[in-house]
Amino acid sequence: MTKRNIVFAFLIVLLTLAACGRNSETEQEARSSQTSEEEQPSGMAEPERITVQHILIGFEGSIPGKSITRTHEEAEELAKAVLQRAQAGEDFDALVKQYTDDSHPGIYKMTNFGVAADQTERVFSRSGMVKAFGDVGFSLAVGDIGMTSHDPEASRYGWHIIKRIE
Repeated sequence: MTKRNIVFAFLIVLLTLAACGRNSETEQEARSSQTSEEEQPSGMAEPERITVQHILIGFEGSIPGKSITRTHEEAEELAKAVLQRAQAGEDFDALVKQYTDDSHPGIYKMTNFGVAADQTERVFSRSGMVKAFGDVGFSLAVGDIGMTSHDPEASRYGWHIIKRIE
């Protein structure tokens, strides 16, 4: 092998190593970006703590210890109607009193992932709540109202109509 061929082979190895380094950095950036988007779907940083008030609309058999007679379909229709009323500006607390299958006032304080909760102060960890409840609650701006859909995994008790109050 000539000196020229050795230098050429050496350059190819260096270029290959440099390309591999760039690819791993690019892959790392992509993974980091993907993780950020999964944690913060709106692109904005989520708050450490929130306070929400909610209306739970359950259906027969969805909430242990509750005697709810409405069907799954009736619960979904009711939840959509109550959400529309709340978003139209009706008194949310009055809607909670009238419709919730949870207890009034239905106010919960939550901490985000990685932030310590204090249950003695009735502050709950997002990871300890129903997944969809935390996902919707943390995605809302103060004063906004949103709703979870019933999902056996993410929102097993029915529909939560959630208003962020702090």
